[in-house]
Amino acid sequence: MPAMSFDVLAMLSLGRVNSFAIAPDTTWIAVAVARNDAERGTFVSSLWRVSLDGKLAGTALTRGVHSDRAPAFGEDGTLFFLSDRKRTPKEDDSKTQVWALMPTGGEPMPITDEPLGVSSFRVGGDRLVVIADVLPGVAHADQRARAKELAEKGPSALHYKTTLVRHWDHWIGLAAPHVIAYDARGGDRRDLTPKADIEHRGDLEWDLSADGTTIAVVERRLGADRCTDSAVRVIDTKTASSKLLAAAANTMLDNVRVSKSGRSVACVHQIRSREAHGKSSLVLLDVATGTSRTLLASWDRWPMPQAFVDEQTLLVTAEEAGTTRVHSVDLTADRQIGLTNGGTYGSVACRKGLFFGIKNDVLTPPEVCRIPNEPGAPTQLVTQLAGFSKDFSDLATVSQMHVTSKDGTSVHSYVIAPKDVKKKPPVLIWIHGGPVGAFGDLWHWRWNPLVMVARGYAIALPNPRGSTGYGQAHVEGIWRNKWGAGCYEDIMAVADALEKRDDLDGTRMVAMGGSFGGYMTNWIGGQTTRFSALVTHASIFHMEVFSGSTDYPGWFQLENDASPRTDAEALNRYSPHRFVTKWKTPTLIIHGEKDYRVPIGEALVLYDALCEQRVEAELLVFPDENHWIQRPRNIQRWYEAIGEFLDHHVLSKK
Repeated sequence: MPAMSFDVLAMLSLGRVNSFAIAPDTTWIAVAVARNDAERGTFVSSLWRVSLDGKLAGTALTRGVHSDRAPAFGEDGTLFFLSDRKRTPKEDDSKTQVWALMPTGGEPMPITDEPLGVSSFRVGGDRLVVIADVLPGVAHADQRARAKELAEKGPSALHYKTTLVRHWDHWIGLAAPHVIAYDARGGDRRDLTPKADIEHRGDLEWDLSADGTTIAVVERRLGADRCTDSAVRVIDTKTASSKLLAAAANTMLDNVRVSKSGRSVACVHQIRSREAHGKSSLVLLDVATGTSRTLLASWDRWPMPQAFVDEQTLLVTAEEAGTTRVHSVDLTADRQIGLTNGGTYGSVACRKGLFFGIKNDVLTPPEVCRIPNEPGAPTQLVTQLAGFSKDFSDLATVSQMHVTSKDGTSVHSYVIAPKDVKKKPPVLIWIHGGPVGAFGDLWHWRWNPLVMVARGYAIALPNPRGSTGYGQAHVEGIWRNKWGAGCYEDIMAVADALEKRDDLDGTRMVAMGGSFGGYMTNWIGGQTTRFSALVTHASIFHMEVFSGSTDYPGWFQLENDASPRTDAEALNRYSPHRFVTKWKTPTLIIHGEKDYRVPIGEALVLYDALCEQRVEAELLVFPDENHWIQRPRNIQRWYEAIGEFLDHHVLSKK
């Protein structure tokens, strides 16, 4: 095993930079950094002050056992943020609220007191707007007492009349997210969506204009195909009047950003159908007229709006061959200019002509950087809030590889290999989820290749059919019940190329993945015995059963152009359960019991089938985790269990 000083504990010791805000005078930024509280077994977030003159490293603004996150500045320099700290010492059930640090200093002050807590907020002009759950038919003054009564005395029954009954890791409860406006000091509370129910549930996307006049929020309805249609609801914060923009059947709008004046809304627009996944297009909505205009229509990429610079310029990010780059879009001329190259950028923001974002790559944890106004290299802020002091290029090499699949499709992969090793390392092919998604030049907290590289493995990160950043045709290669077709052939082409490399040991190869990547690992298990071991996390095994138990059955059935009622045979065409009798490879099965995207029944049925077939199989269950493994101690066990399993079945193999 190579002498590397990076393992899962080292990874868990790093700070996780996740959001930031630029001060109005542009002399400093506030950064939220989550750190592992090893004693309590959880991540705790705090706020840091980072000077933009580069003379000082970050200094702590908040600290303690509470989590302070999502910073945002008022125009007077007040720093607002979300916190789960107690409003009063006697409070026994603290809810996340908006707090503030005043420009004059002092201790944080509570701003909101939403009975069921605040999930997100924005500030603009003289307005503070929050998203908060509200129990239907209960007066605001009685919300807290009624919620406590239901929790302690019930009834606990949940009654549904639509197919949206679960989301991610929870049942859809009685309380629904509402859009609530305040003045900048937490007064003049007004519920702007008093009748909201299903409209804003799920992973809500919304924004507030810089002048505080206009809210744009995604509003959802169940479509005729049992998938979610979404449009943009624009709300005037002063009058509470609103209008719905761009509503249409089989249409999804998301990633909304409001211009500084509130006159325009940029968002992502997609039309779904059984024939095609559909392109995620960038559209600009005119709030006054309700008309929409598609931008950069000929660009074969998926631009995601990030921030308006002014009424004529928009910053977007777009995936490009395993990277996520920042582009400036001229809204008048309808053209874009790339501002960055390699790596992965997100959370892009601007103030007074200065652009900032969070950058990371395979060898570098996320940190805030200044993005150039013209094409060029970013300026890394001198903070090291992540806390890493090593240059990970001393530990691993990162290369890229292109192979040709069976039908001539080009497949791109990243390969991360241990450096300065005496023996050729075995290879782990990590398969990404989605299937519409991508692996690439990014720091991954859940699937960090450096942890396994440090154990002596080389990691291949392929982007087969279904992967984003390679054009629309590459995405469509996974649509209409093709899960086990071109994508599988692409991964086998990558495996063939890896086997032939002189610097790798192709006789010891592993396939592993999560979600769709777990499905593909299961499909591989019934198709070939070329791998020494398989690791399948949160995976789909029986497609017919899964199609009715997942939290969004309509989407899965649309994706595969069949349901158990209309054509069960077609739905099961690429179902791994049909080929389990051919499965011979030792397999580690991992699942979170609170996973409603891929329910744990898939893992249990797979484990039982492999045991019946006398395949060497192990089952690792996390009762308190969902689709992802997020608690520090569970993360540690996840990596350790995979390492132990692979060391036994792969490293010990001669």
